[in-house]
Amino acid sequence: MSAVQGEFHLARGNFRLAARFTLPARGISCVFGPSGCGKTTLLRCVAGLERAPEAMLKVHEQVWQDTRKGVFLPTHRRELGYVFQEARLFEHLNVERNLRFGWARVAQQMQRMRWEEVVEWLSLGPLLARRIADLSGGEKQRVAIGRALLASPRLLLLDEPLAALDAGAKAEILPYLERLHAMLAIPVIYVTHAIDEVLRIADYLLLMEAGTVVAQGTLGELVGRQDLPLAYLDEIGTVIEARVAEHDADFHLSYCDFSGGRLSVNRMDAALGYPVRLLLRARDVSLSLVRPEQSSILNILEGRVSELLPRGAAQVLVKLELPGGIPLLARITGKSAHKLGLRPGLQVYAQVKSVSLVR
Repeated sequence: MSAVQGEFHLARGNFRLAARFTLPARGISCVFGPSGCGKTTLLRCVAGLERAPEAMLKVHEQVWQDTRKGVFLPTHRRELGYVFQEARLFEHLNVERNLRFGWARVAQQMQRMRWEEVVEWLSLGPLLARRIADLSGGEKQRVAIGRALLASPRLLLLDEPLAALDAGAKAEILPYLERLHAMLAIPVIYVTHAIDEVLRIADYLLLMEAGTVVAQGTLGELVGRQDLPLAYLDEIGTVIEARVAEHDADFHLSYCDFSGGRLSVNRMDAALGYPVRLLLRARDVSLSLVRPEQSSILNILEGRVSELLPRGAAQVLVKLELPGGIPLLARITGKSAHKLGLRPGLQVYAQVKSVSLVR
């Protein structure tokens, strides 16, 4: 069921925003694209901070904006939380008083978030008495997200919340974003230009170029499409939703099952049946016409070629279909594709040299 429907048309100098989208009722919807494509402008339109002359926005069947009907709900009346690139916390208040600023804005009977659960989700308990100046960048963003949630929003907006953080701080906060993905029952719109963040936390994806939403759909659907700019990124590959099926204590491995087969990864501390998200990068997949019997590569999947798309003068992106209709991408040289005689319908074996656990 869709929870957020929007359409915004706005002109500013040489820039034109013409974006239409429909987002699911829960989960993290990532708005992804290069700098300057209009991601933040779109988010500001949703928040009512940017007033587009032609616009429509409906959240949970409530109309927040419709220029044709003369409806414009100002930002302070939109039930949303907004987290910026910089935490924008009140430096003169400690962590607890910053959090209570959001908490106090909502009448008790309207509170959708409990104080205890937000503090627990974001591990804010040890920070409550701390001054803002004494927090790390990652800790500040956790507090900012907590403050936004405690305002009991029906929609949470995050504008590149990790962009100002170094690699260590990003690694610290990403697990908390993953936890929110599982816990929150409201839609989240998350703006980013970092593909690693998309692959790790996105459920749904809006792909933007030059002010326009050029594609939208689930992460698995869009990552597997060869007609989109995503296919050109070095990190691109196939996202597999799997479950832990077995642990191998002797060789320190875990085996994860999905409809297309079984994959082995480094041993993880997870219960059997635990859901995981795996990334199989196209650059790490090689192809063979016969099943390799003597190979150091453990992950071998059987599939059929469904499409071949040249990538520059030397490379070809090959799309395979695994059992269960699961797509798999392989990036190989044009010479290799020619030597193997690859064509749609041909049965091949994919050797996956590396599987990354992204969630």
